[in-house]
Amino acid sequence: MKFQVIFTFDSEYAGYVAEVPELPGCMSQGKTLDEAIENIKDAITGYLHVQAKHGKLYIVKKSQVFIGEVVV
Repeated sequence: MKFQVIFTFDSEYAGYVAEVPELPGCMSQGKTLDEAIENIKDAITGYLHVQAKHGKLYIVKKSQVFIGEVVV
C-alpha cells in the first residue's frame, strides 16, 4: 500500500516529523529524513494492525496526490 506522508523539519526537535493525513493521528519522527521514513513505516504498520484488531479495516482510496517542492 502507498500512503501520502508529509515530512516537516522541526527546528526545536532538530529533526523531521512525519504525518500520514489518510490515517488520523498516525505520526512519527526522526533526526534524519531516512530515520523519519523508517519510523513512519513502522507507525503505519502498527496503526493498520491496531485498526484491524478492532475490526476497522482500511479501505484503499483511489486518489493519488503528490506534494513536492520546486526551487526556482
